[in-house]
Amino acid sequence: MTLQQMEYIVAVDKYRHFVKAAESCGVTQSTLSSLIQKLEAELDVVIFDRNSHPIRPTAVGEDLIRQARIVLYNASQLREIVSSEKEQESGVLSVGVAATIAPYILPKMFKILSTDYPLLRLRVEEARVATIIQKLERAELDVALLATPLNNRELLEIPLYEEKFVAYVSEREHIFSRHVLNIEELPTDNLWVLQEGYCPNNGIFSFCNRQTGNASIYEAGSIETLVKIVDENGGYTIIPELHVPLLRRCQQQQIRQLCNPEPRRRIALVVRRDFVRERLLNILAEAVKKVIPEHMIDERLKKFAIKL
Repeated sequence: MTLQQMEYIVAVDKYRHFVKAAESCGVTQSTLSSLIQKLEAELDVVIFDRNSHPIRPTAVGEDLIRQARIVLYNASQLREIVSSEKEQESGVLSVGVAATIAPYILPKMFKILSTDYPLLRLRVEEARVATIIQKLERAELDVALLATPLNNRELLEIPLYEEKFVAYVSEREHIFSRHVLNIEELPTDNLWVLQEGYCPNNGIFSFCNRQTGNASIYEAGSIETLVKIVDENGGYTIIPELHVPLLRRCQQQQIRQLCNPEPRRRIALVVRRDFVRERLLNILAEAVKKVIPEHMIDERLKKFAIKL
């Protein structure tokens, strides 16, 4: 059993096609198929059901592929230890980012990293939180930017910054006249919220724990779309503090502060507990520190480097 064979079965699982998998691995289809067959013979199992279209793994094949991903991930970690000793700032880093975080971090972060670390390549995936967590657990992603706590023992959370939530209120809404809104008294009528984004972690809003009345749930993850919905339909929504500078000046007049208590979310770098690429975590953290206002940065991150 070799790392190469593990790479091949992972590729076939990804593409569900032997030719496409071979192309991604830079080998011929016959070479890839031959080595997978040798692995099946060595283990005395059938990894792929070749009669299905597209090809899919058998039940035991799924277990083997899941473990192969972790083995390949740990192998890459060994190479990273050597790279870190040489203080090399290169390679590929796969990053997952929640849709409610990406617009405020990624554009400037890409620019900073491409300028300061031209040999470092990011492969970024914007997705739902549950999808990102699954891919971290399966070692399909190296690191993620997520709102925490996640309460997942397999993952390590490294706080980056904390931001508050504010309300974006239509001029037609009766609460528009108030400058500060008590979150315990927020009406659920004419409320627009994301499917995920406010309640999953700690239920900071009162509407997380009671019937949402006439609240409308937006299934995607775009704060910008929520703002446009309020502009068109009335009502109000809840948005992160970092979205406010992206609003037009007239829209910023519709922002209302929240209190009792002031709702906040903590954004963190999230990795598997066996992650060893400490140098790259610090590079990401430094880039985020250049993007986020200083008063929002975690106090420990201001003083200390990340140590795994």
